[in-house]
Amino acid sequence: MSRKKDTITLSIPAGTKEQLEAIALRLDIKWGKSPSVSGLLVAIAQHKLEVGEPFTLNSTEVAALQQAAKLLVDSGHLRDAEVLAALMLDRGNLDAPLRQSILQLVSQPSEGWRPRVDQLKKAQQPFHLLYRNNQGEDLEYTVRYAEVSFEEKRFYLNIWCEETDDIKNPDYPELIHNRCLRFDNIKAIVPISGHWRCEGLDYLVVYLHFWGGLIKAYEHRVDKDIQDEVLGEGKTKVRQVVRRVSNPFWLIREVFRYGKDCVIVSPQNVRDRFQQELIDLCRQYNLEIRD
Repeated sequence: MSRKKDTITLSIPAGTKEQLEAIALRLDIKWGKSPSVSGLLVAIAQHKLEVGEPFTLNSTEVAALQQAAKLLVDSGHLRDAEVLAALMLDRGNLDAPLRQSILQLVSQPSEGWRPRVDQLKKAQQPFHLLYRNNQGEDLEYTVRYAEVSFEEKRFYLNIWCEETDDIKNPDYPELIHNRCLRFDNIKAIVPISGHWRCEGLDYLVVYLHFWGGLIKAYEHRVDKDIQDEVLGEGKTKVRQVVRRVSNPFWLIREVFRYGKDCVIVSPQNVRDRFQQELIDLCRQYNLEIRD
């Protein structure tokens, strides 16, 4: 028995039928070999077709999706990252450099390194790691400890490795075995025999002083701050934070954000490094420092 069908009569301007047939033909909606306006209307009614202005992503939405895709890549969820990347490429109205950046994201290796690292860390299994840095150099590390940290909108792999020759002039000899790596630059991970370093990363004990509004506003870092107390009274009042720092690079960037209300008190080599960064910044703006 044939299925009962409803019929409707439409009053449309001249030329509209041809326009509808052209749309049906473009979408391959046909009756036999001819475009089907009836089939087009059915597809619209069943929400199989998008009607109205094409859905597009604005620049803010693209930036948010791009950040989310990077986090998914770093976390090992590559297929989900590819879905977001495809959405941005299809609906983002992107300029050429941004399209190339997202295409590169889509073309990441099929293996996600984050789950592999998590597995090896849980098993306390040392591993050999092949890494390509931003200068295009291939580096090999024998990893005895690893942990993941979240710094400035993405995940990084922090390792304690046996190799030290790749750091020619270390600013912090105490931390020469520490490395901070991007997941998307890892090329291979191979488990090896040997001991796992239970002590974790090497670190410096850094003393920070906060003044003004930061005495109350500073947010305690549970994972890093080992001492946090307010000292003195009145104008001499200061909040002293003692922190374990395995990579001063991130600390210096953080202190820059605090401005004049935060000072690195010690150790001297970290304080000197921050001072040099300030001097270099002043030179960039042709500022002369006078006593």
